[in-house]
Amino acid sequence: MQRLAMHAAGVRASLGPRQVIKQCSFQPKLHLAAARLPQRRALRIQTTIRSQYSKHEKGDSSTTDYRIFIQDKGGKNVSAWHDIPLWAEDGLVNFICEIPKESSAKMEVATDEEGTPIKQDIKKGKLRFYPYNINWNYGLLPQTWEDPNHHNSDVDAAGDNDPVDVVEIGGQTGVMGAVYKVKPLGVLAMIDDGELDWKIIAIDINDPKASSVNDIEDVEREFPGEVDKIRTWFRDYKTPDGKPQNKFGYDDKAMNKEFTLGVIKETSGFYQNLLSGKTENTKGLALK
Repeated sequence: MQRLAMHAAGVRASLGPRQVIKQCSFQPKLHLAAARLPQRRALRIQTTIRSQYSKHEKGDSSTTDYRIFIQDKGGKNVSAWHDIPLWAEDGLVNFICEIPKESSAKMEVATDEEGTPIKQDIKKGKLRFYPYNINWNYGLLPQTWEDPNHHNSDVDAAGDNDPVDVVEIGGQTGVMGAVYKVKPLGVLAMIDDGELDWKIIAIDINDPKASSVNDIEDVEREFPGEVDKIRTWFRDYKTPDGKPQNKFGYDDKAMNKEFTLGVIKETSGFYQNLLSGKTENTKGLALK
């Protein structure tokens, strides 16, 4: 709580003008000043994402029209949700960074827009910001879906109708729209407004500590107190707006890697059922 209070006191001072990032290579050791969402006045900016994908930005980042599209090597737009594969080699998964660590703009894949670009969430007609910076790289697992029709009896809640969220704990500041290979380590079963909202805890495979962490118990050894910080941040981030704390299933416990892989496989199955039509698309989701 002390950490959150410090963030709440200092965040408004950090929400200043956003700088332009152009032609930036996304290398494993690159550190960008992502605490302020970059100011992108140009309508079209190409930025290299690793070697396989690039991002193409449209609009002014200070407006509701701003979008980030992921493109393949040929310059074709691909869906962040549908076209990036979930699984990488050796049991790794692909993670798409929506919100770089130490930033507060609430960016998300627009699951109801064709092409599912990344955009900033809107609340009451205004761009939405967290009340303080998030301390980890945050984003989603492609080709997953938390099915609102599936009731999880363990936590007495159904899915929140979104792709599965990832909290990436490595030291590098991620880049919005970049695709990273990560190692899943554990998962928290957050309950938000009565809906199940899994939070996968993972680490970028290129992080210096990646070889030392293979399961959730390793996180406590290599990143002491980090799981509790994650739990506390997600429990309390809505309280400055007068909303109640979020809750967690499984007695607030972060579940181990084996359990986490089960969650990923289950939500991948939910996604495949949605895409095939086996599960009816009743929420107006964009499936291409």
